[in-house]
Amino acid sequence: MGAPRQRQRRANEAIREVVGQSILTELSDPRLQMVTIVSVESSPDLGRAKVYWTVLDPKRTDGAAAALEAARGVLQGRVARVLKSRQTPHLVFIHDELQEEARRLTALIDEVAPDGPLPEPEAE
Repeated sequence: MGAPRQRQRRANEAIREVVGQSILTELSDPRLQMVTIVSVESSPDLGRAKVYWTVLDPKRTDGAAAALEAARGVLQGRVARVLKSRQTPHLVFIHDELQEEARRLTALIDEVAPDGPLPEPEAE
C-alpha cells in the first residue's frame, strides 16, 4: 500500500513542476502571466489530476481560467512526456481561493486592530 502513495506523491510533484514550468516558459498567452500552480492532487490510478492554481491579481482570475482551459491539451501532452505512464492524467484546473481569503481576513483584522504595537500584558 505504501508504493502507490509514494508513486502518487511523485506524480503530483512532477505534474506541478511541468505545468508550472510550461506556463512560465513555453506558453505565450498573456492571461497566464502571474499564474502560480499551488498544488496537484491526482487520483490513485493517475487517471485524473486536480491542478490548484492562483493568480496574483484577482481581477485576472477569469482570463487565467479560460487560458488554462485552452492550454489543457498542450499541458497534458507535456505531462505525458514527463510521466511516461500508460495513462495520462486528465487535468482539471481549480482556482485556489485560499490566498484571496487570507487577503480578505487580513484586511478585516487591519480594520479592527489598533495601529501600533499591542500593549504588554500585566504581570500578576
